[in-house]
Amino acid sequence: MTTRVLPVVGDPDTARALITLLSQLPDSEPMRSVPDSSTLLDTLAALTHDSVADLPEVVVVHERVGPLPALELIREVALRFPAVAVVLVSENPSAGLYSAAMDAGARGLAGLPLSYDELAARVAAAAHWAAGVRRHLGAGETAPTGPGGRVVTVTGAKGGVGATLLATQLALAAQSSGTYQRGVILVDLDLLCGDVGSYFDVQFRRSVADLAGIADITPQVLGEAVFAHETGLSLLIAPAEGERGEDVTEATARHLLSAVRSRHDIVVVDCGSHLNAANAAAIEMSDAALLVTTPDVISVRAVNRMVRMWDRLRIRKAQDTLTVVNRMGRASAIQPQLVARITGTQVARAVIPAGFRELQEAQDAGRIQDLDARGQVRRAMWALAAEIGLTPADAAPTGGRRRGRRP
Repeated sequence: MTTRVLPVVGDPDTARALITLLSQLPDSEPMRSVPDSSTLLDTLAALTHDSVADLPEVVVVHERVGPLPALELIREVALRFPAVAVVLVSENPSAGLYSAAMDAGARGLAGLPLSYDELAARVAAAAHWAAGVRRHLGAGETAPTGPGGRVVTVTGAKGGVGATLLATQLALAAQSSGTYQRGVILVDLDLLCGDVGSYFDVQFRRSVADLAGIADITPQVLGEAVFAHETGLSLLIAPAEGERGEDVTEATARHLLSAVRSRHDIVVVDCGSHLNAANAAAIEMSDAALLVTTPDVISVRAVNRMVRMWDRLRIRKAQDTLTVVNRMGRASAIQPQLVARITGTQVARAVIPAGFRELQEAQDAGRIQDLDARGQVRRAMWALAAEIGLTPADAAPTGGRRRGRRP
């Protein structure tokens, strides 16, 4: 999909330079620049008469635009044209300005002079967000497939239903497929009690909380926070001290996920089972949102509560959520079709059977990558990975025992 980008720059030379750089981005179509805030608002109003789809996906606003100050202009665009994502460019992209821009409704902040990598990351993240809004508005847009990777969130309807296990297996399946040049990252946004590190027996000094408050998450900064696992997976784990999770705000989560999706082909996010601002942002930004349940009345009721809350908070609609039934037994009275009818969500075709004995050894050893490839649980989870497009549909499950060095 082509991303239309409208520059808002008063200086003609700066406008030409920005359009030149935008034209080099993959699947980007820069529009003719507008010189001031009044012209921008008039242009957007004229374009929106026919359809939301006629609006540009991204507007890039120079900080010195007038007559409205840049932050006021961003706020006006966010209020009047919610399907348009705004990226602010500034000579001083400080943490304070980032916070103010996010509060005004911007979807990204880039520093001047602009670099190709930073502009590509900001425009791609903003375009993904705009496409998601347009899907909810019925504009018929799909997410862009340019430099941004695909984000899949995994959330438990309640605690203990197996969301973290599923997130690890989806990430391992994607990594083992060998189809992603930029690799796969597993992000733990279960900030209070995340267990991704325990499943892989990882004790690492850095966590997602260390990226809070950083205005520019460069590849070097991200690399210092990410653990390179022996399987080839990249891991960004939750803080060992649960109270540090409070540092990860909605703005931090959006900034972080924009950074990781610009540098990885697949981003799998474990959102835990307790909604907070950070994982709510992840679910909203995601290309696929999975909700895990077990086939019992309490858990299915929890699915209902969760999807209703997501809808009230405008995070996700029920019909855009994929429910995964875990620990299905032969005697289970609640079948997937009933879950779909009760919750209004889609239900995955791949149903995961109960298999506590199959999981015990690998979980206790902290080597979840060593689950038996012939086991029913692993095969079902990897089949789900194929169902949602993380692996080729005809890919046969393989072992996860590739060795490597810890950094």
